[in-house]
Amino acid sequence: MLENFITVGTQVLELFILIALGFLCGKTKILNEKAVKSITDIVLYIVCPCVIVQNFIRPYNSEMLGGLLTSGAAALCIHLMSIIIAMIVFHDKIPEKNRVYRFALIFSNCGYMSLPMQQAILGSDGVFFGAVYIVVFNIVMWTFGVWLSSGDGKSVSVKKILLNPCIIGMAVGIVIFFTSLPVPEIITKPITFMANLNTPLPMMVIGYYLSKSKITEAFKDGKGFICVLFRLIVVPVLAFGGMMLCGIRGTVLITCVIAASAPAAAATTMFAAKFDNDAGLSVNLVTLSTLLSVVTMPLIVGFAQTVGG
Repeated sequence: MLENFITVGTQVLELFILIALGFLCGKTKILNEKAVKSITDIVLYIVCPCVIVQNFIRPYNSEMLGGLLTSGAAALCIHLMSIIIAMIVFHDKIPEKNRVYRFALIFSNCGYMSLPMQQAILGSDGVFFGAVYIVVFNIVMWTFGVWLSSGDGKSVSVKKILLNPCIIGMAVGIVIFFTSLPVPEIITKPITFMANLNTPLPMMVIGYYLSKSKITEAFKDGKGFICVLFRLIVVPVLAFGGMMLCGIRGTVLITCVIAASAPAAAATTMFAAKFDNDAGLSVNLVTLSTLLSVVTMPLIVGFAQTVGG
């Protein structure tokens, strides 16, 4: 058991060293807002789809397909459970705050934080199953998440869901996987080069935003702590227990636990700003959950590996 905790803790620490590098780049002004937005676009539109496609370049395997479907079903159930919890727990009198608390509890950083850890701990199979979790995340975020943040169902766009880069990458990957399509090296190598950026770039972006946030304010918000407690501990523990009861074990289980135990999604701030909610609160929640996840993720993922891995 101790070995699992140390392994996961080491992986998280490695990621936080990269976050610290981004933090320093922000403080020393090596990185600025414009550069970070460009890096974010590169990660979203190029790197993440390449990561997904790279891990789908493999011969068709019915067992892997079963795991993929199980991972998708588990991801959907975890998001539905999170929605129910968020709607029950938070009833702030200020709608702009209430929406942010709920959004941060429901949506984890299953792309930026989870994919690098899934790759490091579980290898290509972890990313293979993690990709479908991200697809479910994007579908729920661009439907329920938009409705929650805007308070208006008319803001939901099917076009934005279908044109999401990760969903397009998933669609391409599924075609390759189902057809066992041979992909020439002249294509796979550039995909691999771009996919290798998936760990350092997102971590540095998180570090940059941490350097611009008011960390002391984040620690003063009582409701914020409750939100982060549910995001980092309650949701992943319930998700782990539910999957164990359903007989889910091994790589699929650990993949979903990693995604469920990640801190609040960076999209929390983007959606808060876009729909005129409390952007300052969103930054505090993302900051606080990211900082505390260095402790909670190794404990939860290490325990999941020991019991169900």
